[in-house]
Amino acid sequence: MCKPFCLSIDFHCPSVDYKILQKQTLIITEKPSAARRLALALDYDGNPEEKSEKGITYYIVKRDVAIIIVPALGHLYTVAIQKSGKYQYPVFDFRWVPKHLVERKSSPIKACIDLISKLSKKAEKFVDACDYDIEGSIIGYTILKYACGDKQRIAYRMKYSTLTKEEIIRAYNEMSANLDFSIIEAGLARHEVDWLYGINLSRALTLIAKNYSGSYATLSTGRVQGPTLNFLEKLEIKRKSFVPTPYWCIKAKVKIGNTIFEADYKKKAIKKKIDVDNIIENCNGTNCLIEKIEKKNHKLKPPFPFYLGSLQREAYKFFKITPERTAKIAQRLYLEALISYPRTSSQKLPSTLDYRAILEKLRRNLIYKKLVSILLKKRLLKPNEGPKKDPAHPAIFPTGNLPERNLNTAEKKIFNLIVKRFLAVFSEHSMVQKTTININIDKNFFLITGSQILEEGWLKFYQPYFKYKNNSLPLITEKQKIKFIKAISEKKFVNPPSRFNPSSLLRKMEKENIGTKATRSGIIKTLEKRKYVFGEKIVVTELGFEIIEILRKYCPTIISIELTHKLEERMEDIKHGKENRDGVINDTIKLLMKTTKILKTKEIEIGAQLSRAVQKARIQERNVGSCPSCGNGKLLMIRSKKTGKRFVGCTNYFEGICKTSYPLPQKGQVKPSIKKCKECGCPTVRVMTKRKRVWNLCLDPQCPSKRKCEKVEV
Repeated sequence: MCKPFCLSIDFHCPSVDYKILQKQTLIITEKPSAARRLALALDYDGNPEEKSEKGITYYIVKRDVAIIIVPALGHLYTVAIQKSGKYQYPVFDFRWVPKHLVERKSSPIKACIDLISKLSKKAEKFVDACDYDIEGSIIGYTILKYACGDKQRIAYRMKYSTLTKEEIIRAYNEMSANLDFSIIEAGLARHEVDWLYGINLSRALTLIAKNYSGSYATLSTGRVQGPTLNFLEKLEIKRKSFVPTPYWCIKAKVKIGNTIFEADYKKKAIKKKIDVDNIIENCNGTNCLIEKIEKKNHKLKPPFPFYLGSLQREAYKFFKITPERTAKIAQRLYLEALISYPRTSSQKLPSTLDYRAILEKLRRNLIYKKLVSILLKKRLLKPNEGPKKDPAHPAIFPTGNLPERNLNTAEKKIFNLIVKRFLAVFSEHSMVQKTTININIDKNFFLITGSQILEEGWLKFYQPYFKYKNNSLPLITEKQKIKFIKAISEKKFVNPPSRFNPSSLLRKMEKENIGTKATRSGIIKTLEKRKYVFGEKIVVTELGFEIIEILRKYCPTIISIELTHKLEERMEDIKHGKENRDGVINDTIKLLMKTTKILKTKEIEIGAQLSRAVQKARIQERNVGSCPSCGNGKLLMIRSKKTGKRFVGCTNYFEGICKTSYPLPQKGQVKPSIKKCKECGCPTVRVMTKRKRVWNLCLDPQCPSKRKCEKVEV
């Protein structure tokens, strides 16, 4: 018979009631799904007791000690004003408070804090098992400090990169004896600095506009938001001031065997029309032959493993899934133990990872069986790794587990992309042969290029996400005469610099080192939400231009990338104990005091500028395009006061000139599109349903495109 309070407790013994144990271990996780995974993995029977209080589920786990596993709901605490009062600026006194005190619809957070506080009173040992990154470390720290009553100094830390049973048990057995305080200090500093920037500058802009016009509009900027909008605006100015210059391309049509080919003139762009005419005139075909054949083999190395940024870019490139949504989907896949922790900047896989075991698990899925079987025949599995490192987590990889539920379409796409990338990483290089045929037409040289895959290598594993066309050329020999048909020219214009899309903007932010891997996609979303930008190809609005103009004129340091770089460096120095958190906060306050003082002295001038911009933005938000009927009217999205239905109408209707109107869908989100219908040239709108299905809809009810409306998931 076992004794209920012996040091080694056998929970399988029926005489033991683990509920009567007075001392317990309290494990805190970041999300409810993570708590469930930990409970199932750590319970000896794999059947933990599930309890619920005020909608929050927690678990009682049977192990060598009594364990309570309780989840947070993400951040339970946030930075707020020390004393609430009049809505004004500047504000420099702050404190960390429960989120439900400052945010609406946060009642579950209060219930969660109350439950953790209650459970902590019976606990002797505390374990932070939140995600091992800056945000997860802050979540665990603030809960232990405020909800558990200053237990952060005695708490342990579990660190894991996947939620598989093996990894969880390893993390539990090898937990650190203390929290990662240097990371926590850097994280707290980042939150506090961002809060100081955000609340002071955003309040200043919002209040200045409201006090001038009497109309409220939420305006914002911040430490990362400002520089991001700055280089978007600079690009937009380059496009607006761009003057397209003409150039010409020359092609020659030749017949080789029974096939007609187009050969490109060796100089791709010719700037003078007279030179073009001379070349074409000189090509009479009296002497047309193969001058030289060049063949070069190119080795294509396998891709690197995914980190969050590269995953987001590939997902947008292939599926048009936005970076923000990709991050959320990847987080769900991680919480279901399908992939490793996604918020990483590493391109390296852990050497301790059992690659062969993961592949064996993936082979159970018929989709991957054939490809995986090829890899498993290799004697050595060595990944092609990139240079990027992350001290907290490795690159993203599949755990080998198969989904326990039916994944939705977007989840399937992201999961398949991650698996295919993982397989490609272990494959051999591909070999492509490029052939260039140099054609001499009366001493004018033209080129025909072709390519052929000699060794498929990793391309086989990463299909359909990397396609390389086989463009084989006919069997020919040097000095062989061929038939000249004719030479033609085409006039083109130099294109302006391309606008950013969410993927390329993410890459730019990463290159400039502004924001973090976890926050960059959210910044892009905020810029759109504030109506500073719009569109898939990101266009800066009038309001965005005005915001940047004001910041550049009155507080240029706020939008400088150099300032952001310096702050990022200081955050890293805090991590390594070279910098003091209080010093960073004090310097931030000094800068903001100077900035807000300047803004206060120019409130009337700035208010007038902002108010005009807000008004223009509200019209631009509804502006679909020019009216095709009257020519000088604007088509605006309007909601009828009488029926409540929305439609598009011409502004000249109120002048009695034009009665043009178009119906709109009454459900879903509708936004203007800068694209015109390819079928009829009529303006289009972008329609988004609750299921995140988006498509461009032509306004003309009679347009042929209505019969083949193609929906695209983003």
